[in-house]
Amino acid sequence: MHETASAALNPFEIAALLVVASALLGWFNHHFVRLPHVIGLTVMGALAAITLMVANAFIPGITLDDWVADTLRQLNFTDTLLQGMLSFLLFAGALHVDLARLKVAWLPVLLLSTVGVIISTVLVGLAMWGVGTLLALPIAPIWYFVFGALIAPTDPVSVLGVLKEENVPQSLQSAVAGESLFNDGVGIVVFIILLGAAVTGADFSIAEGARLFAIEAGGGVLVGLVAGYVGYRALAGMDEYTLEVLITLAVVMGSYALCSYLHISGPLAMAVAGLLIGNQGVTFAMSDVTRDYVLKFWELVDELLNSILFLLIGLEMIVLVAGADAVVFGLAAIPLTLAARAVGIFVSTKAIPAARLQDKGAGRVLWWGGLRGGISIALALSLPAGETRDLILAATFAAVLFSVLVQRATLGRLIENLKADHAPAVEDAPAPTRH
Repeated sequence: MHETASAALNPFEIAALLVVASALLGWFNHHFVRLPHVIGLTVMGALAAITLMVANAFIPGITLDDWVADTLRQLNFTDTLLQGMLSFLLFAGALHVDLARLKVAWLPVLLLSTVGVIISTVLVGLAMWGVGTLLALPIAPIWYFVFGALIAPTDPVSVLGVLKEENVPQSLQSAVAGESLFNDGVGIVVFIILLGAAVTGADFSIAEGARLFAIEAGGGVLVGLVAGYVGYRALAGMDEYTLEVLITLAVVMGSYALCSYLHISGPLAMAVAGLLIGNQGVTFAMSDVTRDYVLKFWELVDELLNSILFLLIGLEMIVLVAGADAVVFGLAAIPLTLAARAVGIFVSTKAIPAARLQDKGAGRVLWWGGLRGGISIALALSLPAGETRDLILAATFAAVLFSVLVQRATLGRLIENLKADHAPAVEDAPAPTRH
């Protein structure tokens, strides 16, 4: 008892440990392993977790994995991400999205982040229900759809880096970023609604779900609009870069806390506020000096938090309970989530002619570039303890690790192949003259 208490770390010590570990492993990866940054940190975090578990199993007296697991529980990955890091990550991501280009692709982005998320949730839920039935798993049907909702959101961070490196059209970059920013908020709202039905055991009503969705999503968008406008007006009234950076921080932290208090969607508020300040604020309310400081500050925040996030994704493997059923269930989740996303993208961008993306190969980039990340793992970790949680967690880790380690690593090659097949279409070029 005393030993455990003395070994417990305070919040500052945990933060210091994560930053130091991220810096050291990032340095080691940069000089020796040379994997893309987020992949390298995820791999090394996962290897560290596996090594500790193996050492604990075969070497008597080794309990370091227990200490790491206790520290991660003390950190509370779900609260740390959903109630802290996510607000900064989404705002930083939205800050760099060109609103003018996003407006051009507003319909496919809207459909992908709403219809696409719902289709993915339903299809993954049905497919995993079938797998669970074959394996005779003791999971109530509603929980399969909870998994479908938590695995639907995509993470734009590392994908956008690849798209910029490969010089894909700005219109496609904006579509990918826009979808990822908004489907995070939509996916979390759908997850909360389904989780409420699963925990209470109440019959799920589509009408009631739609009502709750409208309140949470609409409220988040409204708060984002108000916070973004207030922030824009405050920025326009001064030219003091230190205070203006502080104002952007206040917009993020204040509006996200307000959304949590009102039980509406904070992620959607961050996306909307970030778009407003990143476009109207950067263009009309900042001097060149302030613009440089604000954008670089948020780039640094984005890089730091993502380094910690992907390291945590790897380390969180230590909480897995890996039985045979969990392994099979997890492996089944990989192709099924990919197939469901493909259907969601097809329906969202092909069914309505006006929603079709003009860039050649856009559908394949959206499909293979739809990486799952920390949001899915945080939502899975927030589930009530028990066998159902263990199985869903295994499926979530399998899908996330596959997307980070395989899809992210091969996305550049996919884009290069598309360039070879459609050379004129992968660069921003003037439209042909009509005769």
